[in-house]
Formats: sequence, C-alpha cells, structure tokens
Amino acid sequence: MKVAVARTPEARAACFDVRAAVFIVEQGVPASEEWDGLDEVCTHFLAGEADAPAGCARLASNGEAAKVQRVAVMPSHRGTGLGARLMRASLDHARRAGFRVVVLDSQVPAIGFYEKLGFRAHGPEFLDAGIPHRAMSLSVS
Repeated sequence: MKVAVARTPEARAACFDVRAAVFIVEQGVPASEEWDGLDEVCTHFLAGEADAPAGCARLASNGEAAKVQRVAVMPSHRGTGLGARLMRASLDHARRAGFRVVVLDSQVPAIGFYEKLGFRAHGPEFLDAGIPHRAMSLSVS
C-alpha cells in the first residue's frame, strides 16, 4: 500500500475523510476540536489512494521540533503495519527537513505502538478531546 505526502486537494480530502471516520465518528472527538485550523500549515501523509484511503497522519512544526499529529488508520487496515509505515514516512520527512527531534501526544492505549518506534513518554497524563494522552519524543538526528 502506498504511503506518500498528500500533495493534491483530493489526497488531502481523503486524509480528512479518514480523520473524520476515526476521530469524530469512532472516537467521539468533537468536530470543533478535530478541525483546529492548522491543516493549512501542516504536511499531510496519505496511506492508500484518494479514492480508497486507509490511513493518514500530519506533521506540524513548532520551530524547534516536528510534531506528528492526527495519526489514524481505518479499522479494516489496523494490525497490518500501516500505522508504522505512516510514522516512518513522517519521521523520514522530518529528518530530511532538518529536524532533530520529533514529538507527539499519544493516546494512552497507543503508547506501546510509539515506543516500538523509539519514542519515549514523559510528563503526566492529560486530557485532549476528553481522551487520556501523554507527551512523547524521539531524537531523529
């Protein structure tokens, strides 16, 4: 399955469709929190094709670190390694862009997934959209 930067409006819309299905419908995240106004300044990654999306992620920057956000895989593709492929694409992109550190806020049940990729959790649990999360980071230099 193809994982690539979502460069066309159709590919970006496919990413948004995955996010709506996973976060808004499945997890009950309010649409007002999912659509945070940052999509225009982020790099989006699409797994699958625009007409058959299977997963997505977005990469933002706070100037010093890249931040992976909105990692979502459709239920039909979970457990296939697709999430790890999305993460590797995001990490490779961040590294090529010159970032030395990548951060993310993981839902607590997903911490083990990110730890397998080398991320380390730090700080206390916090709620984001009513879901427990922890901050994580990874050196990519």
